Amino acid sequence: MSTHYETLGVAKDATGQEIKSAYRKLARKLHPDVNPSQDAAEQFKLVTRAYEVLSDEQKRANYDATGDENGNGQQGFGGGGFGGFGDIFEQFFGGAGGQQGPMSRTQPGRDALITVTIDLEDAVKGTVYPLEMESAVTCKVCNGSCCREGTSPVTCSICHGAGQVQRPVRSFLGQMMTVETCAACRGYGTTIPDPCVECNGEGRVREHVSKQLNIPAGVASGTRIQLRGQGEAGPGGGPNGNLFVEIDVRRHKIFERDHNDLHAKMSLPMTAAALGCELKLETFDGEQTVNVESGAQDGDTVTLPGLGVPRLRGGKRGDIVVHLQVVTPTKLDAAQRDLLEQLAKLRGEEMTAGQVEQSGGMFARLRDKLHQR
Repeated sequence: MSTHYETLGVAKDATGQEIKSAYRKLARKLHPDVNPSQDAAEQFKLVTRAYEVLSDEQKRANYDATGDENGNGQQGFGGGGFGGFGDIFEQFFGGAGGQQGPMSRTQPGRDALITVTIDLEDAVKGTVYPLEMESAVTCKVCNGSCCREGTSPVTCSICHGAGQVQRPVRSFLGQMMTVETCAACRGYGTTIPDPCVECNGEGRVREHVSKQLNIPAGVASGTRIQLRGQGEAGPGGGPNGNLFVEIDVRRHKIFERDHNDLHAKMSLPMTAAALGCELKLETFDGEQTVNVESGAQDGDTVTLPGLGVPRLRGGKRGDIVVHLQVVTPTKLDAAQRDLLEQLAKLRGEEMTAGQVEQSGGMFARLRDKLHQR
């Protein structure tokens, strides 16, 4: 079996330009538009495949190293036919492929994406949101036919319904025929001499549309809800695309969401933290009591189970987690200071610099280690 270099008739160290020139020279002789014989068609496939491999630096390097153009011990034409011939032919001759036939005026509509902003309470409970938007809808006058009432499209007199026309062009292969979209009918194969005056022959118009969107409980910012078939109507009475609604949840003045839990901060006086107390918190389920045990410290949390955000597809709700912030008084009058000093004496909590060092803290332990060395 000949190598790709032998197929193109070039040396193994041929430059890219030499490979390209050799391919062009052979293509002039073997192209099906020039030489319709079966042998020429087979040879043209081999020449095209050889050029496809050798014109690509990575493929050529792999082929030189292994003799395998695919890197897996298999050679061929990409699964049948001319393999990569279409891409190469398009590169050289501008893509004069086979005739595809007329296009349909009826096309599916585009998908649409809008964003709605809701409150956190709506995300917790779910809600019905009124959507107001501009969209393409099927023309009610012509029902998507694009034509004035009582008329219909007629076959194009230029392409005779093919949607494409052929024209000769000159190339290095000689004169060839290329296929182009018919300019008279824009590829549809028919023309509309009497278009609908409402939609100007498009079969759809833009209107203000109102919809009701059911937002389920548990949505979060970034959640997308798909409404099938509620996007833009297609041209020529084509089916509607889909409507995607992306949810954006506003920040709440009290709660901060973490997955399905809600977190809130509550401040309480130092005395209340020491003695214990009950705090009131307004939640999405009404007012709740937060029980603070005596001796609560700054940063402690109290959990209200089952009052958070439900899972999006149903199931157990998250919790509300209350973070306690113990407030230390900063301005004391004489009486208040006297009372605190008395409390400190009763609890043995008079703190001096010497006592801090003797309290067995981190610095005291570090000092003891240094003395032991």
